Amino acid sequence: MLGNDIVDLNLAKIQSNWRRKNYLDKIFTTEEQLLIASANDPDEMVWLLWSMKESAYKIHNRKTGIRDFSPKSLNCAVYKDSLGEVNINNCTYFTKSNIQTTFIHTIAAPVFDKLAAVKVAIYELPDHPDDYKRTQPASVSHHGQYLALVY
Repeated sequence: MLGNDIVDLNLAKIQSNWRRKNYLDKIFTTEEQLLIASANDPDEMVWLLWSMKESAYKIHNRKTGIRDFSPKSLNCAVYKDSLGEVNINNCTYFTKSNIQTTFIHTIAAPVFDKLAAVKVAIYELPDHPDDYKRTQPASVSHHGQYLALVY
């Protein structure tokens, strides 16, 4: 099982004001808020943590059938080389992120060793393939200009 999430950073800048009062308290744990506050680029850290939570949630939802996205119940840890993990109700999902100037893409897997074998295809409008479902991706994510498929 795989999960993935992509964040169009240009669109996120327009659509979300994460600096407004109490926003971070609703989505991020105290430890995650400390990561954001101490980051060289707080915007990037917000969207990195968000994409980690989303990609792990996609696996957890398919695994358990539970459709309850409570962002604070997904606890992220960020390691070097864009690796991390997300813990949800005693389940751990391992993540690998690709941080670019215009997007952040994260893949998640229940086993760390599976991350290296994941194939990723990222498309930017107008180059989204119309028939991408035919390729049977393990996980699909889209936001703004971007479509991300993992196999």
